[in-house]
Amino acid sequence: MLYLVRMDVHLPHDMPAAQAEEIKAREKAYSQDLQRQGKWQQLHRIVGEYANYSVFDVETHDELHTILSALPLFPYMTMQVTPLARHPSSIR
Repeated sequence: MLYLVRMDVHLPHDMPAAQAEEIKAREKAYSQDLQRQGKWQQLHRIVGEYANYSVFDVETHDELHTILSALPLFPYMTMQVTPLARHPSSIR
């Protein structure tokens, strides 16, 4: 099942820089592992924002929820999840 997910990050302004960097490092490692597994298929930065659009390919809604809620930045994010279906005119 494919999902388009918009993630907006809202780190507290008073968060110590070292803490923010540690969370971001864990986030990067986790996201790259999911990319290697083929579950996180695409990751695109939104220009001018601390946000991204991502495409996930997972078996169930519950699997996606588990993946997203395990993101180290999850407590500081708002997300919009859109399930995707194949378009009949797509050649892929």
